[in-house]
Amino acid sequence: MAATELWGVPKPEYTRDHPHILFRGFRNSGWMRMFEKRNIRIKEEWIRRGTAAVVLSAGLLVLLLRVQSAHSGSAEADCLFAEPPAQEQYQYREILHERTDGQQELSLYARAALLLDADNNRVLYEENGTQVMAMASTTKIMTCILALEYGNPDDLVTVSARAAAMPKVKCYLREGEQYRLGDLVYSMMLQSHNDTAAAIAEHIGGSIEGFAEMMNRKAIDLGCTDTLFITPNGLDASREDGSFHSTTAYDLARIAAYAIQNEDFLRIIGTRSYSFSSADGRRSFTVSNADAFLDMMDGALGIKTGFTGQAGYCFVGGLKRDGKTFISVVLGCGWPPNKSYKWHDTKALMEYGLSGYAYEEIPVTDEVQGLTVLNGKEKSVPLAIRPEPFGLLLCTGDEIVYEREMCTSLTAPVEKGEVAGYDRYYVNGELYRVFPIYTGDAVGRIDYPFCFSDVLDKFLL
Repeated sequence: MAATELWGVPKPEYTRDHPHILFRGFRNSGWMRMFEKRNIRIKEEWIRRGTAAVVLSAGLLVLLLRVQSAHSGSAEADCLFAEPPAQEQYQYREILHERTDGQQELSLYARAALLLDADNNRVLYEENGTQVMAMASTTKIMTCILALEYGNPDDLVTVSARAAAMPKVKCYLREGEQYRLGDLVYSMMLQSHNDTAAAIAEHIGGSIEGFAEMMNRKAIDLGCTDTLFITPNGLDASREDGSFHSTTAYDLARIAAYAIQNEDFLRIIGTRSYSFSSADGRRSFTVSNADAFLDMMDGALGIKTGFTGQAGYCFVGGLKRDGKTFISVVLGCGWPPNKSYKWHDTKALMEYGLSGYAYEEIPVTDEVQGLTVLNGKEKSVPLAIRPEPFGLLLCTGDEIVYEREMCTSLTAPVEKGEVAGYDRYYVNGELYRVFPIYTGDAVGRIDYPFCFSDVLDKFLL
Protein backbone atom coordinates (compact mmCIF):
# COMPACT_ATOMS: atom_id res chain seq x y z
CA MET A 1 0.00 0.00 0.00
CA ALA A 2 1.38 3.37 -0.94
CA ALA A 3 2.59 5.69 1.73
CA THR A 4 0.17 8.21 0.38
CA GLU A 5 -2.72 6.20 1.79
CA LEU A 6 -3.86 5.88 5.35
CA TRP A 7 -5.50 2.56 6.15
CA GLY A 8 -6.54 2.17 2.54
CA VAL A 9 -7.95 5.68 2.22
CA PRO A 10 -6.28 8.16 -0.12
CA LYS A 11 -4.55 11.01 1.68
CA PRO A 12 -6.90 14.02 1.63
CA GLU A 13 -5.75 17.25 0.09
CA TYR A 14 -5.50 19.73 2.97
CA THR A 15 -5.69 23.41 2.14
CA ARG A 16 -5.43 26.54 4.28
CA ASP A 17 -9.22 26.54 4.53
CA HIS A 18 -9.33 23.08 6.07
CA PRO A 19 -11.11 23.30 9.45
CA HIS A 20 -8.52 21.21 11.31
CA ILE A 21 -5.75 23.76 11.26
CA LEU A 22 -3.51 21.87 13.62
CA PHE A 23 -3.88 18.70 11.53
CA ARG A 24 -2.87 20.64 8.42
CA GLY A 25 0.15 21.97 10.25
CA PHE A 26 1.05 18.50 11.46
CA ARG A 27 0.83 17.02 7.95
CA ASN A 28 3.20 19.69 6.67
CA SER A 29 5.62 19.10 9.50
CA GLY A 30 8.82 17.07 9.50
CA TRP A 31 7.18 14.57 11.86
CA MET A 32 4.54 13.59 9.30
CA ARG A 33 7.08 13.29 6.51
CA MET A 34 9.15 11.03 8.74
CA PHE A 35 6.12 8.79 9.40
CA GLU A 36 5.31 8.59 5.70
CA LYS A 37 8.92 7.75 4.83
CA ARG A 38 8.75 4.78 7.17
CA ASN A 39 5.32 3.84 5.75
CA ILE A 40 3.71 4.45 9.17
CA ARG A 41 0.05 5.06 8.71
CA ILE A 42 -1.71 7.47 11.07
CA LYS A 43 -5.41 8.07 11.26
CA GLU A 44 -6.61 11.68 11.01
CA GLU A 45 -8.82 11.10 14.04
CA TRP A 46 -5.74 10.26 16.10
CA ILE A 47 -4.16 13.56 15.20
CA ARG A 48 -7.31 15.53 16.01
CA ARG A 49 -7.71 13.84 19.38
CA GLY A 50 -4.07 14.15 20.22
CA THR A 51 -4.02 17.81 19.24
CA ALA A 52 -7.09 18.56 21.35
CA ALA A 53 -5.50 16.85 24.34
CA VAL A 54 -2.32 18.87 23.92
CA VAL A 55 -4.21 22.18 23.61
CA LEU A 56 -6.43 21.41 26.57
CA SER A 57 -3.48 20.44 28.72
CA ALA A 58 -1.56 23.54 27.72
CA GLY A 59 -4.56 25.75 28.44
CA LEU A 60 -5.12 24.26 31.87
CA LEU A 61 -1.43 24.62 32.64
CA VAL A 62 -1.46 28.29 31.70
CA LEU A 63 -4.57 28.91 33.78
CA LEU A 64 -3.04 27.15 36.78
CA LEU A 65 0.13 29.19 36.42
CA ARG A 66 -1.90 32.39 36.24
CA VAL A 67 -3.95 31.58 39.31
CA GLN A 68 -0.84 30.51 41.23
CA SER A 69 0.90 33.72 40.18
CA ALA A 70 -2.11 35.80 41.25
CA HIS A 71 -2.16 34.30 44.73
CA SER A 72 1.59 34.18 45.22
CA GLY A 73 2.07 37.93 44.95
CA SER A 74 4.78 37.46 42.33
CA ALA A 75 5.74 39.90 39.64
CA GLU A 76 3.04 38.37 37.45
CA ALA A 77 0.31 39.51 39.86
CA ASP A 78 -1.45 41.58 37.23
CA CYS A 79 -3.05 38.49 35.69
CA LEU A 80 -6.37 36.81 36.38
CA PHE A 81 -7.91 37.47 39.80
CA ALA A 82 -4.89 39.52 40.90
CA GLU A 83 -5.52 42.86 42.56
CA PRO A 84 -3.10 45.38 41.02
CA PRO A 85 -1.15 47.76 43.22
CA ALA A 86 -2.68 51.09 44.22
CA GLN A 87 -3.11 53.26 41.16
CA GLU A 88 -0.79 56.21 40.87
CA GLN A 89 -2.02 59.66 39.94
CA TYR A 90 -0.67 61.64 37.02
CA GLN A 91 -0.47 65.37 37.58
CA TYR A 92 0.42 68.22 35.26
CA ARG A 93 0.50 71.91 36.20
CA GLU A 94 0.93 75.00 34.05
CA ILE A 95 0.63 78.72 34.76
CA LEU A 96 -1.53 80.24 32.01
CA HIS A 97 -1.49 83.82 33.33
CA GLU A 98 1.32 84.90 35.59
CA ARG A 99 0.90 87.43 38.38
CA THR A 100 3.22 90.38 37.78
CA ASP A 101 1.91 92.86 40.33
CA GLY A 102 -0.24 93.03 43.46
CA GLN A 103 -3.82 94.24 43.56
CA GLN A 104 -4.27 97.98 43.71
CA GLU A 105 -5.64 99.35 46.98
CA LEU A 106 -8.43 101.92 46.65
CA SER A 107 -9.19 104.71 49.09
CA LEU A 108 -12.88 104.28 49.90
CA TYR A 109 -15.31 105.60 52.50
CA ALA A 110 -17.59 102.57 52.57
CA ARG A 111 -17.44 100.06 55.41
CA ALA A 112 -18.01 97.35 52.83
CA ALA A 113 -17.36 97.61 49.09
CA LEU A 114 -17.19 95.19 46.19
CA LEU A 115 -16.78 95.15 42.41
CA LEU A 116 -18.22 92.16 40.53
CA ASP A 117 -17.81 90.97 36.96
CA ALA A 118 -21.51 90.58 36.19
CA ASP A 119 -20.85 88.13 33.35
CA ASN A 120 -19.58 85.40 35.68
CA ASN A 121 -20.02 86.69 39.28
CA ARG A 122 -16.25 86.85 39.84
CA VAL A 123 -15.13 89.31 42.48
CA LEU A 124 -12.62 91.80 41.07
CA TYR A 125 -12.20 93.92 44.18
CA GLU A 126 -13.59 93.83 47.69
CA GLU A 127 -13.24 95.31 51.13
CA ASN A 128 -15.22 93.45 53.79
CA GLY A 129 -17.24 91.92 51.00
CA THR A 130 -18.69 89.15 53.19
CA GLN A 131 -19.43 91.26 56.28
CA VAL A 132 -23.13 91.11 57.22
CA MET A 133 -24.64 94.59 57.18
CA ALA A 134 -27.96 96.41 56.83
CA MET A 135 -28.89 97.20 53.22
CA ALA A 136 -31.65 99.87 53.31
CA SER A 137 -33.60 100.39 50.08
CA THR A 138 -31.23 98.33 47.94
CA THR A 139 -33.66 95.65 49.17
CA LYS A 140 -36.07 96.84 46.50
CA ILE A 141 -33.93 95.22 43.80
CA MET A 142 -35.20 91.85 44.99
CA THR A 143 -38.75 93.16 45.43
CA CYS A 144 -38.78 94.40 41.85
CA ILE A 145 -37.44 91.13 40.45
CA LEU A 146 -40.12 89.08 42.22
CA ALA A 147 -42.81 91.48 41.02
CA LEU A 148 -41.63 91.04 37.44
CA GLU A 149 -41.32 87.27 37.70
CA TYR A 150 -44.50 86.47 39.63
CA GLY A 151 -46.83 89.32 38.74
CA ASN A 152 -48.59 90.68 35.69
CA PRO A 153 -48.04 94.38 34.86
CA ASP A 154 -51.79 94.80 34.34
CA ASP A 155 -52.68 93.32 37.73
CA LEU A 156 -54.67 95.70 39.92
CA VAL A 157 -53.06 96.13 43.33
CA THR A 158 -55.31 97.17 46.20
CA VAL A 159 -53.60 99.30 48.84
CA SER A 160 -54.01 98.01 52.41
CA ALA A 161 -54.02 100.07 55.58
CA ARG A 162 -50.65 98.59 56.51
CA ALA A 163 -49.09 99.55 53.19
CA ALA A 164 -50.54 103.07 53.30
CA ALA A 165 -49.09 103.57 56.80
CA MET A 166 -45.49 102.95 55.75
CA PRO A 167 -43.05 105.76 56.69
CA LYS A 168 -41.52 108.04 54.11
CA VAL A 169 -40.03 108.10 51.62
CA LYS A 170 -43.52 107.32 50.29
CA CYS A 171 -45.97 107.98 47.45
CA TYR A 172 -48.82 108.59 49.96
CA LEU A 173 -51.06 105.91 48.55
CA ARG A 174 -54.47 105.66 50.30
CA GLU A 175 -56.12 102.61 51.73
CA GLY A 176 -58.52 100.99 49.26
CA GLU A 177 -57.03 102.64 46.16
CA GLN A 178 -56.08 100.45 43.24
CA TYR A 179 -53.10 100.78 40.91
CA ARG A 180 -51.54 98.78 38.10
CA LEU A 181 -48.66 96.65 39.30
CA GLY A 182 -46.66 97.83 36.28
CA ASP A 183 -46.98 101.44 37.50
CA LEU A 184 -46.09 100.77 41.11
CA VAL A 185 -42.70 99.21 40.28
CA TYR A 186 -41.64 102.57 38.76
CA SER A 187 -42.72 104.39 41.89
CA MET A 188 -40.69 101.95 44.01
CA MET A 189 -37.51 101.92 41.91
CA LEU A 190 -37.29 105.52 40.71
CA GLN A 191 -38.13 107.32 43.96
CA SER A 192 -37.86 104.44 46.44
CA HIS A 193 -41.39 104.73 47.81
CA ASN A 194 -41.86 102.44 50.82
CA ASP A 195 -45.65 102.26 50.62
CA THR A 196 -45.64 101.06 47.02
CA ALA A 197 -43.08 98.37 47.93
CA ALA A 198 -45.36 97.14 50.74
CA ALA A 199 -48.41 97.12 48.44
CA ILE A 200 -46.49 95.12 45.83
CA ALA A 201 -45.33 92.64 48.48
CA GLU A 202 -48.85 92.04 49.78
CA HIS A 203 -50.19 91.54 46.27
CA ILE A 204 -47.49 89.03 45.23
CA GLY A 205 -46.93 87.21 48.52
CA GLY A 206 -50.31 87.55 50.22
CA SER A 207 -48.68 89.41 53.10
CA ILE A 208 -45.42 91.17 53.86
CA GLU A 209 -44.26 88.12 55.82
CA GLY A 210 -45.20 85.75 53.01
CA PHE A 211 -43.37 87.92 50.51
CA ALA A 212 -40.28 87.98 52.74
CA GLU A 213 -40.23 84.18 52.60
CA MET A 214 -40.29 84.39 48.81
CA MET A 215 -37.41 86.86 48.90
CA ASN A 216 -35.32 84.58 51.09
CA ARG A 217 -36.00 81.54 48.93
CA LYS A 218 -34.93 83.48 45.86
CA ALA A 219 -31.76 84.63 47.62
CA ILE A 220 -30.85 81.02 48.40
CA ASP A 221 -31.53 80.06 44.79
CA LEU A 222 -29.03 82.72 43.71
CA GLY A 223 -26.39 81.43 46.12
CA CYS A 224 -26.79 84.27 48.60
CA THR A 225 -26.38 82.45 51.91
CA ASP A 226 -25.65 85.46 54.13
CA THR A 227 -28.80 87.42 53.34
CA LEU A 228 -31.96 87.78 55.44
CA PHE A 229 -34.98 89.68 54.14
CA ILE A 230 -37.60 90.78 56.66
CA THR A 231 -39.14 93.78 54.89
CA PRO A 232 -39.83 94.41 51.17
CA ASN A 233 -38.65 98.02 51.30
CA GLY A 234 -35.44 97.77 53.36
CA LEU A 235 -36.65 99.50 56.52
CA ASP A 236 -34.55 98.40 59.48
CA ALA A 237 -36.09 95.36 61.18
CA SER A 238 -34.99 92.54 63.46
CA ARG A 239 -36.26 89.27 64.91
CA GLU A 240 -36.47 87.98 68.45
CA ASP A 241 -33.42 85.76 67.90
CA GLY A 242 -31.29 88.84 67.21
CA SER A 243 -31.08 88.40 63.44
CA PHE A 244 -31.81 91.49 61.39
CA HIS A 245 -32.68 92.58 57.86
CA SER A 246 -29.23 92.24 56.31
CA THR A 247 -26.96 91.10 53.51
CA THR A 248 -23.35 91.32 52.39
CA ALA A 249 -21.79 93.32 49.58
CA TYR A 250 -21.09 90.05 47.79
CA ASP A 251 -24.66 88.70 48.08
CA LEU A 252 -26.16 92.00 47.04
CA ALA A 253 -23.89 92.16 43.98
CA ARG A 254 -25.02 88.67 42.93
CA ILE A 255 -28.67 89.68 43.28
CA ALA A 256 -28.07 92.76 41.16
CA ALA A 257 -26.12 90.79 38.53
CA TYR A 258 -29.11 88.49 38.22
CA ALA A 259 -31.56 91.41 38.06
CA ILE A 260 -29.88 93.18 35.14
CA GLN A 261 -30.35 90.08 33.00
CA ASN A 262 -34.05 90.99 32.94
CA GLU A 263 -34.82 93.47 30.15
CA ASP A 264 -37.87 94.85 31.98
CA PHE A 265 -35.74 95.54 35.03
CA LEU A 266 -33.16 97.37 32.91
CA ARG A 267 -35.85 99.47 31.28
CA ILE A 268 -37.30 100.47 34.66
CA ILE A 269 -34.02 101.50 36.32
CA GLY A 270 -32.97 103.45 33.22
CA THR A 271 -36.22 105.46 32.99
CA ARG A 272 -35.73 109.15 33.83
CA SER A 273 -39.36 110.02 34.53
CA TYR A 274 -42.65 108.14 34.67
CA SER A 275 -46.28 109.21 35.09
CA PHE A 276 -49.26 107.10 36.16
CA SER A 277 -52.72 107.35 37.70
CA SER A 278 -54.87 105.37 40.07
CA ALA A 279 -57.24 102.84 38.50
CA ASP A 280 -60.21 105.19 38.87
CA GLY A 281 -58.23 108.12 37.40
CA ARG A 282 -58.81 110.37 40.41
CA ARG A 283 -55.14 110.72 41.36
CA SER A 284 -52.11 111.15 39.13
CA PHE A 285 -48.38 110.94 39.91
CA THR A 286 -45.06 111.67 38.23
CA VAL A 287 -41.90 110.08 39.60
CA SER A 288 -38.37 111.03 38.63
CA ASN A 289 -35.27 108.89 38.85
CA ALA A 290 -33.17 109.80 41.91
CA ASP A 291 -30.14 107.82 40.73
CA ALA A 292 -27.46 110.44 39.98
CA PHE A 293 -25.01 107.77 38.84
CA LEU A 294 -26.86 107.54 35.51
CA ASP A 295 -25.21 110.82 34.49
CA MET A 296 -21.79 110.25 36.05
CA MET A 297 -20.23 107.72 33.68
CA ASP A 298 -20.74 106.55 30.10
CA GLY A 299 -22.47 103.20 30.09
CA ALA A 300 -23.96 103.63 33.58
CA LEU A 301 -27.02 101.46 34.21
CA GLY A 302 -27.94 102.98 37.55
CA ILE A 303 -29.68 100.44 39.84
CA LYS A 304 -30.60 101.47 43.42
CA THR A 305 -29.78 103.87 46.23
CA GLY A 306 -30.62 103.38 49.89
CA PHE A 307 -30.42 104.93 53.34
CA THR A 308 -31.52 104.12 56.88
CA GLY A 309 -30.09 105.07 60.26
CA GLN A 310 -28.65 101.60 60.69
CA ALA A 311 -27.43 101.06 57.12
CA GLY A 312 -26.07 104.51 56.32
CA TYR A 313 -25.85 105.52 52.69
CA CYS A 314 -25.82 102.55 50.30
CA PHE A 315 -25.69 102.16 46.56
CA VAL A 316 -25.71 99.30 44.05
CA GLY A 317 -24.51 100.42 40.64
CA GLY A 318 -24.22 98.85 37.22
CA LEU A 319 -22.07 99.80 34.25
CA LYS A 320 -21.65 98.31 30.79
CA ARG A 321 -18.86 99.53 28.53
CA ASP A 322 -16.20 98.13 26.17
CA GLY A 323 -17.55 94.61 26.48
CA LYS A 324 -17.34 94.70 30.28
CA THR A 325 -20.28 94.62 32.69
CA PHE A 326 -19.68 95.58 36.30
CA ILE A 327 -21.75 95.60 39.46
CA SER A 328 -20.53 97.78 42.33
CA VAL A 329 -21.81 97.76 45.91
CA VAL A 330 -21.07 100.17 48.74
CA LEU A 331 -22.65 99.68 52.17
CA GLY A 332 -22.32 101.97 55.20
CA CYS A 333 -20.86 104.62 52.93
CA GLY A 334 -21.18 107.56 55.31
CA TRP A 335 -24.05 109.14 57.22
CA PRO A 336 -25.55 112.63 56.91
CA PRO A 337 -24.31 115.02 55.76
CA ASN A 338 -21.91 112.85 53.66
CA LYS A 339 -24.43 111.92 51.01
CA SER A 340 -21.89 112.15 48.17
CA TYR A 341 -19.49 109.51 49.52
CA LYS A 342 -21.36 106.72 47.75
CA TRP A 343 -20.84 108.39 44.37
CA HIS A 344 -17.12 108.83 45.02
CA ASP A 345 -16.67 105.19 45.94
CA THR A 346 -18.81 103.91 43.09
CA LYS A 347 -16.84 105.85 40.49
CA ALA A 348 -13.55 104.67 42.01
CA LEU A 349 -14.65 101.03 41.79
CA MET A 350 -15.92 101.34 38.23
CA GLU A 351 -12.82 103.18 36.99
CA TYR A 352 -10.65 100.54 38.60
CA GLY A 353 -12.49 97.86 36.66
CA LEU A 354 -12.36 99.73 33.37
CA SER A 355 -8.67 100.61 33.47
CA GLY A 356 -7.24 97.65 35.35
CA TYR A 357 -8.94 94.69 33.65
CA ALA A 358 -8.77 93.32 30.11
CA TYR A 359 -10.61 90.34 28.64
CA GLU A 360 -8.53 87.27 27.82
CA GLU A 361 -9.51 83.88 26.41
CA ILE A 362 -8.28 81.05 28.61
CA PRO A 363 -6.77 78.19 26.53
CA VAL A 364 -8.47 74.82 27.05
CA THR A 365 -7.57 71.46 25.52
CA ASP A 366 -9.59 68.45 24.39
CA GLU A 367 -6.50 66.30 23.81
CA VAL A 368 -6.09 63.29 26.11
CA GLN A 369 -4.41 59.91 25.59
CA GLY A 370 -5.91 56.56 26.46
CA LEU A 371 -5.14 54.65 29.65
CA THR A 372 -3.76 51.17 30.29
CA VAL A 373 -6.36 48.77 31.68
CA LEU A 374 -5.21 46.16 34.20
CA ASN A 375 -6.91 42.76 34.18
CA GLY A 376 -8.90 43.84 31.15
CA LYS A 377 -9.97 42.07 27.98
CA GLU A 378 -8.49 45.06 26.19
CA LYS A 379 -5.07 46.48 27.02
CA SER A 380 -6.21 50.10 26.99
CA VAL A 381 -9.28 52.34 26.88
CA PRO A 382 -9.71 55.64 25.00
CA LEU A 383 -10.49 58.81 26.94
CA ALA A 384 -12.49 61.92 26.10
CA ILE A 385 -12.90 65.40 27.56
CA ARG A 386 -15.39 68.08 26.54
CA PRO A 387 -14.10 71.44 27.83
CA GLU A 388 -16.16 74.58 27.37
CA PRO A 389 -14.10 77.57 26.16
CA PHE A 390 -14.20 80.54 28.51
CA GLY A 391 -12.62 83.92 29.05
CA LEU A 392 -12.07 86.25 31.99
CA LEU A 393 -11.38 89.85 32.81
CA LEU A 394 -7.83 89.77 34.16
CA CYS A 395 -5.48 92.27 35.73
CA THR A 396 -1.74 92.17 36.47
CA GLY A 397 -2.49 90.84 39.93
CA ASP A 398 -4.30 87.73 38.67
CA GLU A 399 -2.82 84.25 38.31
CA ILE A 400 -4.44 81.48 36.25
CA VAL A 401 -3.22 77.92 36.82
CA TYR A 402 -4.19 74.85 34.81
CA GLU A 403 -3.90 71.38 36.37
CA ARG A 404 -4.61 67.93 34.95
CA GLU A 405 -5.02 65.05 37.40
CA MET A 406 -5.84 61.53 36.30
CA CYS A 407 -5.08 57.87 36.95
CA THR A 408 -2.05 56.29 35.29
CA SER A 409 -4.12 53.13 34.72
CA LEU A 410 -7.56 51.65 35.36
CA THR A 411 -8.57 48.23 36.65
CA ALA A 412 -11.21 46.25 34.80
CA PRO A 413 -14.13 46.19 34.65
CA VAL A 414 -14.29 49.71 33.22
CA GLU A 415 -17.63 51.31 32.36
CA LYS A 416 -18.09 53.68 29.45
CA GLY A 417 -18.37 57.24 30.77
CA GLU A 418 -16.43 56.45 33.94
CA VAL A 419 -14.50 59.45 35.32
CA ALA A 420 -10.75 58.89 34.98
CA GLY A 421 -9.51 62.36 35.85
CA TYR A 422 -10.10 66.11 35.76
CA ASP A 423 -8.84 69.29 34.13
CA ARG A 424 -9.00 72.12 36.66
CA TYR A 425 -8.52 75.86 36.26
CA TYR A 426 -7.67 78.01 39.28
CA VAL A 427 -7.97 81.79 39.55
CA ASN A 428 -5.79 83.23 42.29
CA GLY A 429 -5.71 79.87 44.04
CA GLU A 430 -9.47 79.28 43.94
CA LEU A 431 -11.07 76.62 41.73
CA TYR A 432 -12.94 78.34 38.89
CA ARG A 433 -13.65 75.64 36.28
CA VAL A 434 -13.41 71.84 36.27
CA PHE A 435 -13.89 69.48 33.32
CA PRO A 436 -14.11 65.69 33.89
CA ILE A 437 -12.14 63.24 31.74
CA TYR A 438 -14.30 60.24 30.76
CA THR A 439 -13.62 56.76 29.42
CA GLY A 440 -14.77 56.37 25.84
CA ASP A 441 -15.51 52.63 25.90
CA ALA A 442 -16.28 49.78 28.30
CA VAL A 443 -13.65 47.13 29.04
CA GLY A 444 -14.59 43.82 30.65
CA ARG A 445 -12.51 41.97 33.24
CA ILE A 446 -10.65 38.83 32.10
CA ASP A 447 -12.13 35.49 33.20
CA TYR A 448 -11.59 31.74 32.62
CA PRO A 449 -13.55 31.59 29.34
CA PHE A 450 -11.63 34.59 28.01
CA CYS A 451 -8.26 33.13 29.01
CA PHE A 452 -9.09 29.73 27.53
CA SER A 453 -10.23 31.35 24.27
CA ASP A 454 -7.08 33.46 24.26
CA VAL A 455 -4.91 30.37 24.73
CA LEU A 456 -6.69 28.56 21.90
CA ASP A 457 -6.22 31.53 19.62
CA LYS A 458 -2.50 31.60 20.34
CA PHE A 459 -2.11 27.84 19.76
CA LEU A 460 -4.32 27.65 16.70
CA LEU A 461 -2.91 30.59 14.75
